[in-house]
Amino acid sequence: MKTLEERLDDAKLISEFEGHRDFESTTWQYWFVAAIAFCWSLYQLYIVIDPGNSAHVRAIHLAFGIALAFSMHAMSKSIKLQSVITWYDFVIMLVGIAAVLYQWYAYRDLAMRSGAWTQTDIIVGIVTILVVLEASRRVMGLPLMLAAVVFLLYDYFGPYLPDMIAHKGASINKMMGQMVLTTEGIFGVPLGVSASFVFLFVLFGSLLDKAGAGEYFIKVSYTILGKYDGGPAKAAVAASGMFGMISGSSIANTVTVGTFTIPLMKRLGFSSHKAAAVETAASVNGQLMPPIMGAAAFIMAEFLGLDYTDIVFAAFIPAFTCYAALFYIVHIEAKKHGLKGEDSSTLGRTWPIFIRGIHYLIPIFFLVYTLIVLRQSAQSAAFSAIMFLMIIMVVQKPFKAYLNKEKITLPLVMEGFADIGNGMVAGGKNMVSIAVATAVAGIIVGSVTLTGIGLVLAEVIDNLSGGYILGVLFLTAFVSLVLGMGLPTTANYIVMAALTAPIIMELAGNSGYLIPTIAAHMFVFYFGILADDTPPVGMAAYASAAIAKSDPIITGIQSFIYDIRTAILPFMFFFNNELLLIGGVDPEDPNDASKWQWITNPFEIALIFGGAILGMFAFTSATQGFILRKVNMIERISLIVVIPFLMLPKLMAVKLGLPSHYISYLIGLGIYGFIYFNQRIQYKKAQALLV
Repeated sequence: MKTLEERLDDAKLISEFEGHRDFESTTWQYWFVAAIAFCWSLYQLYIVIDPGNSAHVRAIHLAFGIALAFSMHAMSKSIKLQSVITWYDFVIMLVGIAAVLYQWYAYRDLAMRSGAWTQTDIIVGIVTILVVLEASRRVMGLPLMLAAVVFLLYDYFGPYLPDMIAHKGASINKMMGQMVLTTEGIFGVPLGVSASFVFLFVLFGSLLDKAGAGEYFIKVSYTILGKYDGGPAKAAVAASGMFGMISGSSIANTVTVGTFTIPLMKRLGFSSHKAAAVETAASVNGQLMPPIMGAAAFIMAEFLGLDYTDIVFAAFIPAFTCYAALFYIVHIEAKKHGLKGEDSSTLGRTWPIFIRGIHYLIPIFFLVYTLIVLRQSAQSAAFSAIMFLMIIMVVQKPFKAYLNKEKITLPLVMEGFADIGNGMVAGGKNMVSIAVATAVAGIIVGSVTLTGIGLVLAEVIDNLSGGYILGVLFLTAFVSLVLGMGLPTTANYIVMAALTAPIIMELAGNSGYLIPTIAAHMFVFYFGILADDTPPVGMAAYASAAIAKSDPIITGIQSFIYDIRTAILPFMFFFNNELLLIGGVDPEDPNDASKWQWITNPFEIALIFGGAILGMFAFTSATQGFILRKVNMIERISLIVVIPFLMLPKLMAVKLGLPSHYISYLIGLGIYGFIYFNQRIQYKKAQALLV
């Protein structure tokens, strides 16, 4: 287990890269922030029992977010301002809270005079927007704030713009009504999902981490995988994947796991930038992993009118395929450079280590059981899992003392309650960026609805792409990457889902492709995640580079090279919906999720999964230039040919006139098998010569 000092170092490193103040526990500011965060978590648990009015919940949720944003984040990065909450922080905070809560205490009046806004309504609306924008600047930097400002300016100055993007414009009254005084903008669907679902899952992850699950995942991964070639790197991938399931933050994932795995990778021979890049790629991809998926899964479910479990079901194969391919990349790197694993005698026995923390897995399985089997709502399932986890946190230390025949004392019991308190504080702090991001993204979504810019953008993309669906996808991928360099994953997804996902659907339909809407939404989600390690802004790369003492730009470039496999997946499941476990859509209305044909046959799922993994292995070997030894040009081209046969079998069957898509699988497997066994023969010959 990490010492208290090591945990504090991790917390400081996370706060440094996430850009928030890290007060000493002896200061009043520390307890002030902790009290707000704790009360926020308490409130979110309370509204599960007594939901109340959703508009009130959204307003109070954002008020807590505003309070923490101005408490935790200074106006500038000045060392002086980082160490104290100033009087003007308090003024802006109180004004912002009052403006945001206007939706709560004037709710009925606003509903009665909808459209006929008073001067007070307009002033409050303007103040709310200004405060939310400033909170965004402090918490996430300039990009998201500037994006929202551009959309607001576009709303107002529409008549004065070039003809191609001009519109009739919107008055201040109309803008304030859309953005603040109704539930179309700031207080729209994204913030509603943040308040109802996302917070509980983030809180669950924070509590699980404070209970010790994060360290347990690292130890188990390292014990199981450490002895294999490149073992510490493989352990980093496994631990980051497991931690990513409960974290939803690539930076927290990088710091928590990376402080342990990066030094081990370097010790066994990985260069500094490659050790950091492996951890970055693994941590960023943690946001692909159900159940949290960087909080975007819940918003996606709301946008598409799907159950949250449907999103998890669809995300399963791509997420695990992605991680399997990263394991393979690490394996290739180890083989390339002859990097062996740790001496197994130094790793400890796997079974005792696994059993010692098996109770951490119980709440996760309980959550999955209530979601998938009992089909409870995401909110109800998360609440039940949190309550179950809290019981475990209280009893785990006394129970261990009992097994070790040690005395059970009151301070030992109270440690469990202290861990719960710390987890609730951490949950509130971790939610600040999501709450603020969803509020600002709501401005952009409201603007799209207000001006109809989606139609203009559709025409622009259609012209640039020449109407070809691949051109549309490449343009969308590029925009998602660029936006994602400055936006958190959740905000990037919301913006791209509002702007480009409908365009993808429209132009795909025009090109004769019948695809479910989730394919377009998952496409922009994946490319938004990739931006977290894309130079020059990828903060996860900066965090891992700081631990490895490597160049952050070189680290970012290397991690992006590792993550190219993630970039190919969205194109694959766009043209093969079966990778999302969707067998077909209604030709008359592909947007109607109730008519999607989900694949539930275990044989078909296993075949799709196996084909996807082997296809990704072929792509990885082609891009990394290695299987058992360096591949030649013919082998590299052959590996690229393998990919569509294994990942797009039905499309290949149609294009080549094959009698069955199973033939496509056999062709791909045959080519890949031939290359592999030929390499194996050559490898054994080379080894024999060395002997």
